Amino acid sequence: MKKAKDIMNINNLSRVVIGVALVLVLVVLILLFVRRDGDVPGITADGVHTSVVVVASGDTLSKLLTDQGFTNAQVLEIAKVLKSDADITSLRATRDKLEFVRPDADSPVSKVVIIPSPWRRVEITCTPDGVWQCNTIDIQPDKRAVYRAGEILDGDSFYLAGARAGIPDGILAEVYDLLAFEMDFERDVRAGQKFSVLYEENFADGKKIDNGRVLAIQFEALRGNVKMYRFKKSDGKTGYYDENGNGAIKSLKRTPINNAKVTSSFSNRRKHPVLGYTRAHKGVDFRASTGTPIPAAGAGRVVARGYNNGHGNYIKLRHNSSYETLYAHMSRFAKGVVVGTTVKQGQTIGYVGSTGLSTGPHLHYEIIKDGKHVNPMTVKLPAISNLDAADKEKFLEYRKTLDAGIEHLAQHPNWFIQL
Repeated sequence: MKKAKDIMNINNLSRVVIGVALVLVLVVLILLFVRRDGDVPGITADGVHTSVVVVASGDTLSKLLTDQGFTNAQVLEIAKVLKSDADITSLRATRDKLEFVRPDADSPVSKVVIIPSPWRRVEITCTPDGVWQCNTIDIQPDKRAVYRAGEILDGDSFYLAGARAGIPDGILAEVYDLLAFEMDFERDVRAGQKFSVLYEENFADGKKIDNGRVLAIQFEALRGNVKMYRFKKSDGKTGYYDENGNGAIKSLKRTPINNAKVTSSFSNRRKHPVLGYTRAHKGVDFRASTGTPIPAAGAGRVVARGYNNGHGNYIKLRHNSSYETLYAHMSRFAKGVVVGTTVKQGQTIGYVGSTGLSTGPHLHYEIIKDGKHVNPMTVKLPAISNLDAADKEKFLEYRKTLDAGIEHLAQHPNWFIQL
């Protein structure tokens, strides 16, 4: 690198001035070809002219088409076709792109291409008799399976360890949801435990766009090695199964609120923090801030909703002839969730609070099996879906193939498997 005093002599200064002038000329030439911000023309091998416009704030379909020479009647016809055939009624700034195609530089636009996502392309073309028609093209992503592995360190939460292992937030949240069917994250996570995740990454034109689905999970829990594999059955339905082909998704979750700390466990004898005397604690308490959404631990129907001095605001769900769950100390109920409402697993039914006999905001969660309270952290929960004999045989073969791929990626963590 030259010193400053050498650069600033007369000769070098002249060269700098000339260089700046050339750059300015080049910029002017570029601006002559770029007709508007984001509108970049090009010429294909067959001489067809194209220009791409990235939708900016304030842009409308009418404005963008009018700028390209369309009449008001044509704009209305194209808008009508887009709404009926592609379900497009508006454009999103900075996200959507429009491509205008002309046979040559002086001809009117013969094709308009709207690109609402990397996986969808909408082409509007004009027939010889002047009718505009729409064709939607679905683009298949370039799917790649990638492997990430980590270890719980002293003082770690699973989320912290997963983030350090390079697992994206969305994938990590999905893994947590899946493991919550089998694990108590408060008691089953200890320093030294190892885990791994195989998941999809979606690419377009060699560029990563987003993450796909979780394909396999392994976690060395205190109660044994937990494994889950994603598998599509012969009927086309997809689920997660353990290494033996048994359903890994249970009818109820042990921990309804992700990453919530257990503050009081299930016990037949516990000194009540408010009443001061010993009595049974028929559920598990999870610490969470006021207003935290409370999801239903399983699909079911609301059979009770109200207030009492002990539970405060509470909801009870019936899941089947054997299982019920209860959620207490809510600050408020979710809108539309009343007695008789059918809810899905994971649907928000209320929000954490400290109503009733409570010393602070938390969720009190109970599982009742055949009329008797059971420990949510230890009760054996039924699986939602199991494989029949034919599907189980296919699954076991698939699992062997997937395990071989996982072992290969574990030795080469920067590689991927083309799906």
